[in-house]
Amino acid sequence: MAFASASSAGEPLSEMNTTPLIDVLLVLLIVFVMSIPMATQSLEVPLPQEIGPPPPRPDPVRNKVVLTAGGTILWNGDAVSQGQLLAVLRETTRLRVEPELQFEPEASASYDLSAKVLNVIKGSGITKFGFVGNEQYRTFGRP
Repeated sequence: MAFASASSAGEPLSEMNTTPLIDVLLVLLIVFVMSIPMATQSLEVPLPQEIGPPPPRPDPVRNKVVLTAGGTILWNGDAVSQGQLLAVLRETTRLRVEPELQFEPEASASYDLSAKVLNVIKGSGITKFGFVGNEQYRTFGRP
């Protein structure tokens, strides 16, 4: 390595030539990068596919959402997922006159599913909404 010379004989050397040191470090870096094995394995990621038929069309006057005891959401009698329900609800809000939406859970339908579906309905922006079928529970707790 080359060192800078002092201006007078009694002063210590203050600068060191670092170029050779950097060159050696770069060569070592290249050697390490070249010694890393190439990735020979691949991982296949399944991409989402369109599932099921498109959501049913809304009725321009009245639509009915029924929750079954088995956990199925029915839109005018057709089974739909929560995502399809949201899509068809948003479609009803874009109609010229918003149709009435009726909500009727069966007696032994899941309360959790009922709460989730009600949140979907609330988030969709529906304004004409009503509960139907409550009269069948008028004698609740009586044999």
